[in-house]
Amino acid sequence: MKTPLAHRHASDAGFTLIELIMVIVILGILAAVAVPQFTDLSGGAQLAATQGIAGGMTSAGGTNVAACAVDSTAASCVTVNSCDDGDDLLAGGIDTTTYTLSTTTIANGATVTCTIDDGTNTINYSLTGTLNTGS
Repeated sequence: MKTPLAHRHASDAGFTLIELIMVIVILGILAAVAVPQFTDLSGGAQLAATQGIAGGMTSAGGTNVAACAVDSTAASCVTVNSCDDGDDLLAGGIDTTTYTLSTTTIANGATVTCTIDDGTNTINYSLTGTLNTGS
């Protein structure tokens, strides 16, 4: 007669081979479902970084327009006459080995749509042309 589970002997402690195989199968299924969710995180991170830079240049461009409107001879007024001048609006600029800015010409006071390209993603941002009359 078999011994009930509660009355097992110390020598019977442990898991059966079937139990161990079932755990391995379940872990394999979980890994097969979870791994693809984490394999393409770098693409999403690159897109977010490019969108962040584009947003930063749009915001800095607006601040620059305001600074130039107050005093177009001040050092805080940056001349923007091309889309690639957006780089000059950001502290430290951008990594030009990774990102490429469009070179569209911008007239003083005109607002144009510019692009930034990271090799995979192309994101639009807006810049308004400004002129530092003191330089």
